[in-house]
Amino acid sequence: MFLSHLSLNHFRNYRRLTLDFERPLALIQGGNAQGKSNLLEAIYYLATSKSSHARAEREVVGWNATEQPIPFAQITGYVERSEQTLKLEILFTVRPDGVNYGKQIRINGVNRRSLDLVGQLRAVLFTPEDIVLVSGSPSERRRYLDIALCQIDRTYCQHLSRYQKIVTQRNSLLKQLRESATTRHGPNAVAQLGFWDEQLIEHGAAVIARRYAFLSRLAPIAQQRHVELSNDREQLDLCYFPSFNPGMLSPRDFERLKNGQLTREIIHSRQTVLPQEQIAEHFQVVLDARRDRELIAGTTLYGPHRDDVVFLVNDRDLRTYGSRGQQRTAALALKLAELQAMSEETNEAPILLLDDVMSELDVHRRNALVTALQNAEQVIATTTDWDDFSAEFRNQAQLLEIESGIVRPAEAAA
Repeated sequence: MFLSHLSLNHFRNYRRLTLDFERPLALIQGGNAQGKSNLLEAIYYLATSKSSHARAEREVVGWNATEQPIPFAQITGYVERSEQTLKLEILFTVRPDGVNYGKQIRINGVNRRSLDLVGQLRAVLFTPEDIVLVSGSPSERRRYLDIALCQIDRTYCQHLSRYQKIVTQRNSLLKQLRESATTRHGPNAVAQLGFWDEQLIEHGAAVIARRYAFLSRLAPIAQQRHVELSNDREQLDLCYFPSFNPGMLSPRDFERLKNGQLTREIIHSRQTVLPQEQIAEHFQVVLDARRDRELIAGTTLYGPHRDDVVFLVNDRDLRTYGSRGQQRTAALALKLAELQAMSEETNEAPILLLDDVMSELDVHRRNALVTALQNAEQVIATTTDWDDFSAEFRNQAQLLEIESGIVRPAEAAA
């Protein structure tokens, strides 16, 4: 998989960009706020149909777009895959309200859904802000797993989309029951709850099973990468932490997990494979047993939308006890593991996008990262300082410099 061409129109600070990638390594240098991160964000959009930073589509449309008769922004990429070339396009156009923007997807000129775009170009993005994968809220870690899995497993993406819609419907029903169980809507709502429970269990169990299997694949790879990055001083362990025990641990050990008493011994004692049918059975049990609790809360309390991932280094919870350096190293190890796992599952290496990560690493970690990059088929990296990368690396790379959204070859940097 190779991104050979990228063009942007009115995307962020780019009025117009046409860029051909000519080598497996591309290194883009520029000062802060010149457009380095925006360029990687555009590529990430083509891979995932989502922004790595923006919360709304209108945020990525450049201010200069309003100079057009009809404001718009556009990302276009050409991807070389298995002796074929795909043209991927995302077009952002203003909605009738004149404020918000809609998103239109095209693949080889044909209008498609966002779901159809995901996986056509696969990318792993690492930024200094990815420390939140360890230090941030559980939603950050769930989002990470979902984006990674949707790029490699369309069935997972379908289950996840359906599950999210079901949670919304079920929450509405639970809220209705909480507010007035005696109204004329009450009996109907109670009858409907059983239907939504069945749907919740079916799709939720599929999501949990796939996440668990993927994390089980990631964990040993991330462990090895972490050993290399930490110079063999630290031992990383990952554990999927569901909102209920689907049978992965004994009841006693699951309580220890809930109470923050997780150890490597417990992680290694967990069930290595979680069949979807087993998860569904335990899910049904917990919904039946905790029905009153959910009715009082007026919301769905159990399921993959409440799950988490725990990071341990030398038997200590990194979120609570880890330094920022340790948290950053664990996040980088996870992303490098994702790169390898995604390659193994799809038989096609994704693009690795590095957004000014070298400035956050010491010399040993920089060298370990560069060594790991040798297994990547395409790397697009940004930096503020050429010296963050060795002369050997720069000699192999296509060197570019960026200023105010204009990208040009960096002749003097080599």
